[in-house]
Parts: sequence; structure tokens; C-alpha cells
Amino acid sequence: MPGKRRFRFVSNRLLFVFRFGLSFMNHKKRIGFTLVELLVVIAIIGVLVGLLLPAVQSAREAARRMSCSNNFKQVGLALHNYHSAFKQLPKQSGGTNNPGNRHMLNFLVPILPFMEQQPLWDQISNPIAVRHNGQPQSPPFPSMGPEVWNRNYTPWLTQVGTYRCPSDPSVPRANTEGYTNIAACIGDGIASNNHSCINDDGSIRGWCTARKGAFDRGFFETRITTKFRDMIDGLSNTIACTEICVDNGNLEVRATCVNRGQDAAFFTDPSVCEDTIDPTRPQYHLAGTNANNWGSSQRKGMRWTDGRPVLGSVTTIMPPNGVSCAWSGDGSDTMNSAGSYHPGGCHVVLGDGAVRFISESIDAGDKTAPSPNWPTGNPGTPPGSASPYGVWGALGTRAMRESVEVP
Repeated sequence: MPGKRRFRFVSNRLLFVFRFGLSFMNHKKRIGFTLVELLVVIAIIGVLVGLLLPAVQSAREAARRMSCSNNFKQVGLALHNYHSAFKQLPKQSGGTNNPGNRHMLNFLVPILPFMEQQPLWDQISNPIAVRHNGQPQSPPFPSMGPEVWNRNYTPWLTQVGTYRCPSDPSVPRANTEGYTNIAACIGDGIASNNHSCINDDGSIRGWCTARKGAFDRGFFETRITTKFRDMIDGLSNTIACTEICVDNGNLEVRATCVNRGQDAAFFTDPSVCEDTIDPTRPQYHLAGTNANNWGSSQRKGMRWTDGRPVLGSVTTIMPPNGVSCAWSGDGSDTMNSAGSYHPGGCHVVLGDGAVRFISESIDAGDKTAPSPNWPTGNPGTPPGSASPYGVWGALGTRAMRESVEVP
């Protein structure tokens, strides 16, 4: 491996320098050190530290990246085992009607039994009559849990280690929801991707059914069941889920989903979301940018149980580590980008379970192109049309018949 070769090269050079220093100090055959000799030793130690530290840091990041990749492999295997057991994929934003969890559960919840998390699943799938603080709950929390933001419900506050990336420094505060660095891919559409025309109580929003061509293009579809047979482009050419950064409150572009204040301009031109990026520090948004999506925990990756796009889904419009924005708060249509704290890109799980590391420089087509089927009936992006967002967009869609290869 390159890291090991570099470490061996540095070690050999350091051994030479150290031996040279010793020969210099011993040539007079005296007992003790002079000031010059002491300075030589200090200089050698400084060189050692300066040369070894980057190699150590690189080795640590390589280990973290490998651990993260293994987590994604487990998720990919769990999806296949789930499909084998139930002949369908878990819903993204599934669950129970209101009252209940309001069809907001992340797909990460129902795959728990296939992630070696059976005890946690048993808690969720059965009523619980005790709050997180030990006080009685009456009536008991229902099977499959209450609202995903209910902090009295212990399972929602549980951190599942396999859903975290060790390179992400964000840590949940005490008595708050667990985080996730894994998000479902819901395609390259924005319009109505928060609900797919299904209300919290399971009823249909008839007014928005004309937008179906926009929100039914991904491996997952919000509040709607998909199956492997729906992946006409092929499981090996369709992204199932990706890595995301948890919002750390520092306005990092890769970790922040900006609240556009009910401005839908990015539906027709996603690039307008870049207007809040600081030109002097392009990795960050400008100071004062609105990243508040109705609450301090209602941000990217901050609830592992929440399947809504702002918190737990990804669109393949902007490339990895690109800008993200929402029409309004956490319960609104969203362009949410993949990203990670690994240098240069992020992990994805393909439909066949394979894990790939995708570069942030992947072809992402025309970022000014309208979101598919928006405005409704737009002849430029009719239902079934190829993604305008290049190879990245094509990998995020399941049945547009694009011919692409995973980079």
C-alpha cells in the first residue's frame, strides 16, 4: 500500500540521519554531551516528529476509511437480506400513521435485525411503557415508536455505531437523538420528494400526483415501496445509499442543508443554492446563512431514525461534498448532497451491495438544469428522461435506461 511504502522510506531515511548523528557525537570518545551535541539530538528528534506525523495521520485516516467502508458493506448486505425475507425493500420514510411515527422512519430502522441489532429492534417493534428518564409512560409508546423527535423514547436516543463514520467528529449531545452518516438515495428529483404525495396519516395528496415523474426516480422512494425488479438500469448501476456529513453547526458546505425560506428557485436551477457560499472560504457558507430547519436537531444526519430528505436522504444532483438546500424546514422538498470527511469524495452502496468510493470530481452534468419534471409538464424533463446531472445523476436513478459505468 502507498502508505506503508512511504512509512518504510521515511523510516530508512531517519535511521540514516540518526546513525550519522551518533557517529558525530561519538567521534571524540568523550563521556557526556556538549551543548552542540544536545542540539543535534533535539534536531534529530524534531526531524523524526516532522516526518513521522503525516505518515501516522495518513495511516489513521486509512484505517477510519476502511472501517467506514465495512459499515457500508454491512448495510448493503442487510438490504439484500431484507429483500430476500420480504420480497421488497424497506421504505424510506415508512412506518405508521399519525398518531405514531407519521410515516417518517428511516430505512435504517427496519433493517436493524439484519444489522445484528435485534435487541434494539425488539424495543421498537413492541409497546414501551417507560420513558427515557425512567418515569412511566401512559399510554405506552406504540409499536414502531412515536414521532422521530420524541426524546422521551429511548430507542430514538440510541446511537447505532454501524451507522456512524469514524472520520466524522460530530458527537450527539446528552439526551438527544442518535446521528447517522448513511442516507438513502431518492434520485435526482426535488419536487414533492419529501412526501411523494402521501400525507402523515397515509392519505393521498391528489393535487401533487402530476409530479410523480419527479420523485419516483431513485433506488428508494419516499413513503413508497420499491423492489429490485424496479431497478431497470441494473442493481450494479444504481446507488442505494450514500455517505453524508452530520451538520456540525460550522456552516461547512458539505455538512449544511440551507433553509431557503420558501424560495423554490433551486427547483428550476439548482446552482442558485451556491449563492450562500463564502467566496473567500469556498468550503463554508457565508456568516448568517440560515441553516435552521425548525430546530437545533433537525439538520443533516442528526436523527438516525428520520427518513425525510433534510435529515436522511440524498439527491444525486450536486456531486459529493456539494451544496445542499431545502425549500423551507425539515419537512420540505430538498436537494441534499452526499459528502464525507474522507479526502476527495465519499462512499456509496450500489444496489448489488458493492461499496465504491466516488470522487467529488465525478461528472455531474449541468447543475443549472431544471429538476426532472419541474415545472410540471416541462417538455425538457418529461418522466422517464435521462438525468441532466451527468454520470452522478444517472447512478442515482433506477429506470432511466442510461448506459454508465461506475467510476
